[in-house]
Amino acid sequence: MKKRWRSAALVAVLLSASCSAAPEAAPPVSSKAPTAPARPAVQNGTPGWEITHPGPAHAIEGFADRSSVLPGAPVRLFVSTTAAHYTVTAFRMGAYRDSAALQVWKSSSMAGSVQPAAVVQQPTRTVVAPWRPSLDLPTRDWPPGDYLLRLDGDNSSAQFVPLTVRSPSNAGKIVLVNAVTTWQAYNEWGGYSLYTSPNGSKAARSRAVSFDRPYQAQDMQGAGDFLYFELALVRFAENLGVPLGYATDTDLHADPHLLDGARAAITLGHDEYWSAAMRQNTTAARDHGVNLAFLGGNEIYRHIRFAPSAVGPDRVEIDYKSFAEDPYHQTNPLEATPEWRSPPFPRPESVLLGNFYRCNPTRGNLVAANAGNWLLSGIVHNGQSLPGLVGNEYERVDLSVPTPRPIEVLFHSPVTCGGRPDFADTSYYTTPSGSAVFSAGTQYWICALDAGCPEDHADPVAHAAITAITERLLRAYAAGPAGRAHPAQDNLAALGVPGAKPDPQPTQPPDHPAGQ
Repeated sequence: MKKRWRSAALVAVLLSASCSAAPEAAPPVSSKAPTAPARPAVQNGTPGWEITHPGPAHAIEGFADRSSVLPGAPVRLFVSTTAAHYTVTAFRMGAYRDSAALQVWKSSSMAGSVQPAAVVQQPTRTVVAPWRPSLDLPTRDWPPGDYLLRLDGDNSSAQFVPLTVRSPSNAGKIVLVNAVTTWQAYNEWGGYSLYTSPNGSKAARSRAVSFDRPYQAQDMQGAGDFLYFELALVRFAENLGVPLGYATDTDLHADPHLLDGARAAITLGHDEYWSAAMRQNTTAARDHGVNLAFLGGNEIYRHIRFAPSAVGPDRVEIDYKSFAEDPYHQTNPLEATPEWRSPPFPRPESVLLGNFYRCNPTRGNLVAANAGNWLLSGIVHNGQSLPGLVGNEYERVDLSVPTPRPIEVLFHSPVTCGGRPDFADTSYYTTPSGSAVFSAGTQYWICALDAGCPEDHADPVAHAAITAITERLLRAYAAGPAGRAHPAQDNLAALGVPGAKPDPQPTQPPDHPAGQ
């Protein structure tokens, strides 16, 4: 959904302060909270990685020829700058002492140049930067993880280029999946995104966006999405010492074996744009015992497909947001791109997610409704309110659409959105394969792992509770199919969810259109 709600001031704070220290162990919320295992020792980080003064628009900017790379494979970087010279510094982002970053590489001084202007390709109004490659980055000694490449010009300009060094194997690991398709959907570099156009017209927006361009600097898209919606969970998980793998959702699209043998896959705070292959591969992993966690409030909403660009495969992200307008409605209708829930082939996100997207913007308190559940037991009590943790978008269990059963609602939180009273749900269901699927149902879950976030509703009790619940979830997921030890106990009838009946029969809706 359209929600570029972060303020420039908030982004500056995030860049310079909020992730400057490794997460601490959560203090117990009640006397029953279990004692957490000791954290592993952390490595000293590199201070001063933040960008606090990026300089004028287009003073320096760049993009990589791929969103992710295996260790040792070269990465081509495309840079345009008004500076006479610039450097590139690679920071691995994660759980380091006194910093969120570790410098792993730095280039020599490079001669700068201004590259050609953006080109808008018709009829889809796709913006590309027709640039020459500037340098190759060696990744031979770069460990898997999430990276920010900082471009620094000698004209006091700076900009980030995000890059994921993915894990060669994810067997036995919890895989953290960067939502680069959503980053790109909102990217307005060159004036167009999947939401808007230079004159503000939604009708004239792009129908396809390209990764062959920088992210818009003013809103810190790309790097800003990572810093706000993802980094706190990455640092938290690394600090726990659980085995981790790293990938992007374009990898999830391209590689049906990406999650082979994985313990879990975690999608992060803003993961809205999904291809059919992303859904198929994630569903197949779940059905083979891979746990899933969705830590946002609007996942699997937009249906996309990919096409190649001049730079490489899967570099063009297509979304007409309309069945009739998409040329594929005649040639390959199942790959046409209305919302996933929309006709003529509705495949709502609830089939995989459990939850169902409802509305934005809203803000409310997260209210515990199932304190006996293994994730909440001893951490919160029924009716306990965690301030400010529902928003900006939210989901709920809605039995008017296909929903896996049994499913438990852990938090059942009253909200009002668009003048309509409703509930936001945090849900948990399990499958015959033994996998468990957790849906936070709010975009602020990951933010709450940072003691200072949400910035206008930060609450130490809420931070401690979400920290303790998330640790319990990740440790159980790291041990294997969590549904075997913790099967879901359906509680929808007890909560008065419309259409719920006691003792429902187990159901697992198929993730394909009826009749296909």
